[in-house]
Amino acid sequence: MSVAPYDLPVMFSPELRESVAAGDITVSIRLWQRAKVKAGGRYASHGFTVEVDSIELLPFSAVSDDDVRRSGESDREALRQRAAHAGPISDDTLVYRVEFHVVEG
Repeated sequence: MSVAPYDLPVMFSPELRESVAAGDITVSIRLWQRAKVKAGGRYASHGFTVEVDSIELLPFSAVSDDDVRRSGESDREALRQRAAHAGPISDDTLVYRVEFHVVEG
């Protein structure tokens, strides 16, 4: 049984979209007040659909080097800056780590 995509798309920065669609980016770090996706959910995004494999809330300091690489960023500070569009992020700031894969594109 397939899960229909939700009405609201998951947004990715324009410069990351091609890498997400190609499956090169598989983790996103989000500064949300509450979770906006759920594990197993499918979400439309810029001509492709992603399925969320897992979501967890953790302090930014717990984001691994592998997560930084899988998010498409060159280093932790670049990831911090991209995720901080919704507010400042310190090492103690709780962020959502979203792991996903492309299912249609």
